[in-house]
Amino acid sequence: MSQQPSRSRSKIEDILPLSPLQEGFVFLGLLHSEGPDLYVGQVAFELEGSYDGARMRAAARALLRRHANLRAGFRQRKNGAWAQLVLQDVELPWQDVDLTSRPGQARAAEADRLAAEDRARRFDLGRPPLLRFMAIRLSDDRVRLVMTNHHIVLDGWSMPVLLRELMTLYAAAGDPSALPRVRPYRDYLTWLDARDRDAAREAWRESLAGLDQATLLAPAGAVASAPPEHVSFTMDPAVSGALASWARGQGVTMNTVVQGAWALALAQATGRDDVVFGATVSGRPP
Repeated sequence: MSQQPSRSRSKIEDILPLSPLQEGFVFLGLLHSEGPDLYVGQVAFELEGSYDGARMRAAARALLRRHANLRAGFRQRKNGAWAQLVLQDVELPWQDVDLTSRPGQARAAEADRLAAEDRARRFDLGRPPLLRFMAIRLSDDRVRLVMTNHHIVLDGWSMPVLLRELMTLYAAAGDPSALPRVRPYRDYLTWLDARDRDAAREAWRESLAGLDQATLLAPAGAVASAPPEHVSFTMDPAVSGALASWARGQGVTMNTVVQGAWALALAQATGRDDVVFGATVSGRPP
């Protein structure tokens, strides 16, 4: 097993403000500094056939050079405000693991363990880049590529774009001219800053009028000590079909039906008829 260091050089390319969502991630990082970071994400996919490790590392380095926000660290300034410092260059955190000497059935289990271990390792928000790669060799013609990142630099909309660019750069041996010029991340922050914040505050003030407290299912609960789990279940086709038909009849989406059911469940569990809960949206125009 070999690992390249993740030291970052000190030259600063730009200093940017934080988006509101990034401010939230910094707050949560300071609030819960121990145990697992629930905002560390990971994607893994297997590559079959010929694989060139040096070419893939070159593609990942080109990806970091291409996107300023992937080279950003989060620091508190002397006036107390937080900013993201974009470095001109950062070392690529890359780990190669060869499992081909292990018995066949043990390889996948060990690869799963390594990925889970990497995901459990916290990022230091002040030390970019806030993503790292692991290439796990499973056989002569199969490699599992694992990318782990903090949610503060990547979200669900960004991930497919990033992975497509990585594969394009891999095919081009890391040549940045294989992709069109990227629009500066600063443009998005400028767009955000131009929003009418007073109007937004007033809209939320009206929406939450009369709500006297948060809706807490476990007010005395401890800080999460393990990552959340997924529970999968199958709904009877007849039931799901009837729900979809009822939703169409009411002129609402299935998402609205599910959120309404969740609101009723919260009301029953908390004994309150006025509940509030959140739903994650991207918050960006297409």
